[in-house]
Amino acid sequence: MGQTTDLLTLRRFLAPALEEPGPESGWSETWWNGPRRWWGGPLDVEGLALGSVGAVIAALESLARVRGLRLGDVSTSSALVHGSFSSIAHLRIEGAPPDVWAPLSGFHATRDGWVRLHANYPHHAERLLAALGLATAEGLDEALRERSALDVEREVQAARGVAGAVRTPEEWAASAMGAAAASRPWIDFTLDGGAPRPASEAVPLASAAQPLAGVRILDFTRVIAGPSATRLLAALGADVLRIDPPQLPELLDQHIDTDFAKRSALADLREPEQLARVRELAADADVVFLGYRQSGLERFGLDPVSLRADVPHLAVVSLNAWGREGPWADVRGFDSIVQATSGIASIYGSGERPGALPVQALDHATGMGMAAAAVALLAAGERGVTGSAHLSLATTAARLLGSRTESPEPRTESPEQSATAVEVPLRQSQSGAYGLLDFTPPPLRVAGAQLEYPHPPELYGTADLRWRTA
Repeated sequence: MGQTTDLLTLRRFLAPALEEPGPESGWSETWWNGPRRWWGGPLDVEGLALGSVGAVIAALESLARVRGLRLGDVSTSSALVHGSFSSIAHLRIEGAPPDVWAPLSGFHATRDGWVRLHANYPHHAERLLAALGLATAEGLDEALRERSALDVEREVQAARGVAGAVRTPEEWAASAMGAAAASRPWIDFTLDGGAPRPASEAVPLASAAQPLAGVRILDFTRVIAGPSATRLLAALGADVLRIDPPQLPELLDQHIDTDFAKRSALADLREPEQLARVRELAADADVVFLGYRQSGLERFGLDPVSLRADVPHLAVVSLNAWGREGPWADVRGFDSIVQATSGIASIYGSGERPGALPVQALDHATGMGMAAAAVALLAAGERGVTGSAHLSLATTAARLLGSRTESPEPRTESPEQSATAVEVPLRQSQSGAYGLLDFTPPPLRVAGAQLEYPHPPELYGTADLRWRTA
C-alpha cells in the first residue's frame, strides 16, 4: 500500500475506541467522489483532507450501529472537502473578505536563514516585539537580521510569543521535538472501563439527519482546529457551547468562520464563581474539547486527567501544537509555525524563500481528527468504555510528510501539478449579528442529503453559561 492510500485510511487510528477490524475490512472508496488531486504539489494534502473527513464518517457509522440508528448514506466529495479546508478564503462578510494575516505575521529573513512569526493576536504581537527589544514594528527586519533563526525562535518563545525557525524535514526529524511528534499515533486514545453516563438523553433525540442531537459539547478551543471540529459536530445536531476568556477575545473573523451552529459565551476562570459554573457545565457535558496549553488547564483543574477524575463518564478530546511529550509539549504554536519548523515550508519554497501549503491543512485535518475522536468516544461509551483522545498539529504534519513522493530538493514546478479544478459549493445567509454572509457548507452528506448549518454564528460572547433544554 502506498503513502497516498495510507492517508485515505486515517480511520484506522480510531480502532482503539471502535474495536473494529483492520482498515481494509468493509472499506471502499464509495464514501467520497470527485477528483483525487485539486491542489497539487509535492505532498498529498488532498489525501490528508479526504482521509481525515473519512475518519469522521467511519466514527459516525460506528455510533449509528451501536445506537441502532439507521443513518443511511454518509459521504463527502472533493468539492466539499476543498471548501471546508479553505473556508475562511471563501468567507465574505457583507461582500468583503476577512482580514486574515496581521502585518508582523509571516516569513522573515534572519542572519542565517528564515523564521516564521505569528502575531495575529495583539498579545502575541506585543510579546514578539518585547522579545526583540522593540517598542514598535519599526526596526523589526533589522533586529531579525542581527540574530540567527534559532535565536529568534528561542527568544520569542521565552517571551511567550510565537515563532518557529524554518528547518528541513531532515533537521526536524533529527530533533527531540520532531521525534516526539512522529512517535505518537495520529489520534492518541487513553481508554478505561470507567463509568459511562447511564441512559444517555442523546439516544431518543438523535435522527438520521441530526445523529448527534442531544449530545452536549463544551468547547475550550480557538483559532481553527478545535473550532472547525465543533462546528461540524454542531451541524450534526450537538449542542456546542464555546467558552472564551474575556481578557483574550477571539479574532472576530475567526469566530465568524468557525462558529456556525454554536453558541458563544465568555467566562473568566480566574473568578471562582465563574470557574465553578464552568465545572458544573462540564459535569453535565458528554464531551469536552480542550485547546489551551496543559499548564494553563491544570491551573483550573480543566486538564484531561482532572476532568476525567471528577467526571468519569466524560469524553475529553484535547489538542496542542507539538504533542504532549517532548521539550515543546507546553510551547505555543499554530499551523503556520508547525509548517515552518517541520520542514513543510522548505518543501513548498521557491528559490531561497520558504513557502506554505495551499490551505491550513494541519489545522483542518487535526480538527477533523478531533471530531472523529469525539464521535468514536461516544460510541465507545455505549459499550462501557470511557476515555480521552489527544491530537497535535505536529503529529498531523508527520503524517503529511510521510506522503512525500519527490526528491528532498525544494519544489520548483508549478504547485498545480497533477491538480484538477473543482468548484467549491457556497451558501449565503443573513445573520442578525454580522449581516450577509457567504460561506462554505459542512463537508458531509448525511442520510443522502447535504448537511447544512442550522444557523449562522451568533454574536460573539453573548450566550448564557447553560445548556439548552429540549
